[in-house]
Amino acid sequence: MEWSEPAIVLSVAAFGESDLRTIVLAETHGAWHGLARGGAGRRGAPIWQEGNLINARWVARLPEQLGSISGELVHPAAAIAMADPLALAVLRAACAVAAGALPEREAHRGAFIRLARLLGGIGIAGTALPALVRFELELLRELGYGLDLSSCALSGAAEDLAFVSPRTGRAVARGAAGDWAPRLLKLPAFLLDEDAADDEADLAACRDGLALTGHFLARDAFGARHAPLPTARLDLYDRLTRRLNGDDDAR
Repeated sequence: MEWSEPAIVLSVAAFGESDLRTIVLAETHGAWHGLARGGAGRRGAPIWQEGNLINARWVARLPEQLGSISGELVHPAAAIAMADPLALAVLRAACAVAAGALPEREAHRGAFIRLARLLGGIGIAGTALPALVRFELELLRELGYGLDLSSCALSGAAEDLAFVSPRTGRAVARGAAGDWAPRLLKLPAFLLDEDAADDEADLAACRDGLALTGHFLARDAFGARHAPLPTARLDLYDRLTRRLNGDDDAR
């Protein structure tokens, strides 16, 4: 039993002295576990970093076995993100969310494409945060928890959508929200325009987007598994909030 295709390294953990137990997200095979022999060694370490895009090959005698996985580096996203603490935090959060939410060995090509797009542009200023929000929206959709942002749940209008119901996941227009507005989740404008450039979304809009997707990830995707949001995801939201509040250390 074997397969070979592009993949994203989601998680690595020590296994013995020099091997790593890994989770990768493959384009058509989904989240997949494997043993990277020598992955912690001098030659393997640069490849087996969370967020890296690789050409992966998995081999096992029987399909139910853990199997061995090897990889060739395609895009060193982890090394690129090291230059920017916020980009590195986004990378870690995205990989942790994918590793924790996606069922094993189940294809989710849309999530793979969104995550690959995020990691491919991880070094471009201003793009990582909005790309993370878009990835999480796609992840929710593929897991069956997609939000309906097409029209207002109360009036049916498709204009001036500004909120999302935390209960139903449907959009609500600003004028229809009324006294309920403080109880609703904010809907950042960049999520309503698929063609909007990611670098046009400011930090406040990204924070609102993370609050929106985080609510449904915690309630549905991770709630179904009786698990909390990953620490890396919680830390990213806290870092962004502190940065918006003027904390110079949250960079």
